[in-house]
Amino acid sequence: MKAGVIGSPITHSLSPAVHRAAYEFLGLDWTYEAHDVSARGVAQFVNGLDSSWRGLSVTMPCKEAIVELGEPDEVVASLGVGNTMVFESMPGNPTTTHIHNTDVTGFEMLLGGVLDKDPSLSVEVFGTGATARSALYALGHLGVDQVHLRARDDHKRDQVADQAQGWGVKVLGPHDNPQVVISTIPSQIARNWIESTDPQVVFDVAYDPWPTPLAAWASSHGARCISGLDLLAAQGVGQIRHMTGQSISFDILRRALDQ
Repeated sequence: MKAGVIGSPITHSLSPAVHRAAYEFLGLDWTYEAHDVSARGVAQFVNGLDSSWRGLSVTMPCKEAIVELGEPDEVVASLGVGNTMVFESMPGNPTTTHIHNTDVTGFEMLLGGVLDKDPSLSVEVFGTGATARSALYALGHLGVDQVHLRARDDHKRDQVADQAQGWGVKVLGPHDNPQVVISTIPSQIARNWIESTDPQVVFDVAYDPWPTPLAAWASSHGARCISGLDLLAAQGVGQIRHMTGQSISFDILRRALDQ
């Protein structure tokens, strides 16, 4: 069987390392390659695949473009964003293609341990794109009823705030000193935004190069740092389960990324 990851640019992607490690552990003779595909080219790429394909991981800028190419699950239907395509038949058939969002379950896995210890922690998300919305949805599912949101575009921030109400999350303006920061924006910009604060936990979804400017700042200031590599492994757990029907542990995938 074949699987792969699509997005643009894609040369930096470590998704092949995650999935190939899983296939080796599970004893599956599957292949997994990276393909540079723009949002405009997603439909053409998917329609060109044959029945040997089982699924696709999807990264930016294609996470919204895939939603109309299959049957979205409840999370995807609510968010308008997916990161996983699973083909039950020919990839070009939308009635047998399932769209999932494992970024949400990845965020839940990684943030659950933080917020379970202290659910009263103030949380701020940087950004308004697909990954930021997945983080907000996950926070709502974890029982966080209000989240601060910082963005460069106030109009987009207001749009996301309206959408988040449906996920049980009240979006507030920027926080002067948040205890948990989740950044989905370029790391250097996030570092500039965070300099006057003293967070306990910094989650930077970027990972190339690592450490990012934000992660380096967080570590030097004593904050616990969760990385984009952690998210890649955590969301990979869900992707692999959807595609193969088998379970893999976070630790196996995370070790593959370290190696």
